[in-house]
Amino acid sequence: MLRDLTPQALMMGVLAAFVGYAASFAIVLAGLAGVGASPAQAATGLFFASLGMGLASLVLPLVTRTPAAVAWSTPGAAFLAAGAALPGGFAEAVGALILCAGLLFLTGIVPALGRIVGAIPKPLASALLAGVLFRLCLAPALGLASDPWLVAPVIAAWALGLAWHRMAAMPLAVAAFLAVLAFGVDVPAASGPVLRLPELAPVAPLFTWNAALSVALPLYLVTMAGQNIPGFAVLDLNGYPVNRGFLLKGTGLVSLGIAPFGAVPVNMSAITAAMMAGPDAGADPARRYWAAVVSGGIYCALALAAGAVAALAVVAPAALITGVAGLALIPAFVAAMRAAFAEGGQTEAPAVTFLVVASGMAAFGIGGAVWGLGLGAAIWTLTARARR
Repeated sequence: MLRDLTPQALMMGVLAAFVGYAASFAIVLAGLAGVGASPAQAATGLFFASLGMGLASLVLPLVTRTPAAVAWSTPGAAFLAAGAALPGGFAEAVGALILCAGLLFLTGIVPALGRIVGAIPKPLASALLAGVLFRLCLAPALGLASDPWLVAPVIAAWALGLAWHRMAAMPLAVAAFLAVLAFGVDVPAASGPVLRLPELAPVAPLFTWNAALSVALPLYLVTMAGQNIPGFAVLDLNGYPVNRGFLLKGTGLVSLGIAPFGAVPVNMSAITAAMMAGPDAGADPARRYWAAVVSGGIYCALALAAGAVAALAVVAPAALITGVAGLALIPAFVAAMRAAFAEGGQTEAPAVTFLVVASGMAAFGIGGAVWGLGLGAAIWTLTARARR
């Protein structure tokens, strides 16, 4: 097994882990804060989310011998950040996270659930994802207006990185973020080592129908449509056999284990999978799985930095944190919008889905994500029948 490890796989695994973490840790923290997590609870959630995707990335590639990259649900965290806090606070959100993880695990056992999600027209699923991401993607512009001297350097670094190489955009933006904190914000000195186990703050979950319909169900849908399905497609396109049931059960089981601690679900990754499944991870496709294994080890190490990362997020201005998160989501938003309106004959239904979800509305205790997808599906069906 160790003889399969190549320098290319090692390098790509390290790079993918740092790109994946740097591009989305702010989104995860913003999502946890959005549903009422305290700083200690946010640190706990970030620790277990990092540990969960690290352990899954260690085990699943070794078992399947494929670069089955695992990540936390970035669109799911963006959905939490864009939504309103639940009446029951973070305890109710934790209950929704557990229910969502249960649905993900159940999808691996009951293939019909996966087929139901797969039957949602791609433009509607993409419009749902775009609507979820939209409000957070506005954060860089809003932050530039409210705190230009703090946010502008981050946007400039992101743009320079984008001009150089797409994968360099977010690492450079995070580097600028740290520089702004060092020179523009009064950050207290660290009281201990950066890599250490954070003080864990678990919370007893609260299960409600409101949270199940308004949070758990949309979180499940955006995780499946925005992460799992594209992640499987990346492996397919690179010629790897994909055991969807096994991978869904594996990531769902890990998500069930970490959800009681306030962690967002883990799922198949698309972006880092594309990095580790391609020729840059080695000439021999049969040996590229080591890139995913290496990324898992890095994620486990980065989990120990959760306390320090969450502490930085507390002292950083909110505009700076949400601005970094919004920059990280722009590529996903662009891809979702492009896919939402790819079918010229069916534009009204995706538009309705996008607008309702992006509005953040809620009616009868049900959030806009469910209403948007339902209304969009109704218009899609009526329009298709009328044309036939």
